[in-house]
Formats: sequence, C-alpha cells, structure tokens
Amino acid sequence: MSYERRGYGGGRFGSSGPKPVETGKEYEVQITEKSRQGDGIARVQGFVIFVKNGQVGQNTKVRVTNVGARFATAEIVQ
Repeated sequence: MSYERRGYGGGRFGSSGPKPVETGKEYEVQITEKSRQGDGIARVQGFVIFVKNGQVGQNTKVRVTNVGARFATAEIVQ
C-alpha cells in the first residue's frame, strides 16, 4: 500500500500526539469505506486505518503494520 501525504491541514491527532493504535497490535474494526486504492477504511477513535483487502461492511480483526502521523495501515488477521 502506498499512501502519499497530500498536504491536508491539521487533524485531530496531529503529528506528535499519541495515536489510538500501535504497530503490531490487533483491533476489532468495521470497514466502513473503500479507499481510492481499493483498500478498506476503518476507524479507531476516529483515527483512520487503511486495511489491505478490506471490504465495506466487514467486521474483522486487523493487525496494524504501520502508524503514521495521520493514518495507519493494517492487514486482516486470518
């Protein structure tokens, strides 16, 4: 997955504050949207997580693979 920074302003979590998810941890999420790249989008406490191969409406457990300033990426746990 490749998501580039597009220069959107600020955001609730900023670039230096604590994030509600951590790399390597697992979370139960609901995929609510589809990204332009085709991945699912879920949120934990409003923080965006792009889920590889996630489908809208899917309730699943994911493992966070990367946490950035504005979003995280994750994969579905089998």
